Amino acid sequence: MSRPRIRVAAYVVRHRAVPELLVFDHVGMPEAGTQVPAGGVKAGEELDEAVLREVAEESGLLTARLVRRIAVEDKPHPHTGQPRRTSFFYLRAPEDTPEAWYHRVHGNGDDAGLTFGCRFLPLPLRHPLADDQDVWLDRLDPRWLTATRNQL
Repeated sequence: MSRPRIRVAAYVVRHRAVPELLVFDHVGMPEAGTQVPAGGVKAGEELDEAVLREVAEESGLLTARLVRRIAVEDKPHPHTGQPRRTSFFYLRAPEDTPEAWYHRVHGNGDDAGLTFGCRFLPLPLRHPLADDQDVWLDRLDPRWLTATRNQL
């Protein structure tokens, strides 16, 4: 069996009257689904550095603050079946972060040149995220997952 690809995923929460989760959609690619910032860890990069980099690369948000790692998931890639290990992190965004914005991805990664429509959604979510990325939201507050799953 091959070694898993090491990845990170970010639950960036803006705390207002109702907690809100940062999500994005690929502009012009609705089949990609609604997602949270996530991606591969570079060689020699620490997981906490990688999750902050992924949030910045995929949303442009530079003010998110890392709170803690909440879960590690071993799950094959949905299309290739290749093994991957994803560490999910809880981050906080400032209350004054905009409601929604567009971000064009720069750099030389797989997402370079794509535009993402970023926005905050109130928790609990009304719809699941792509690739079941919402599965660990209960690690933030158990009430959120219960409400999310009951609404589906």
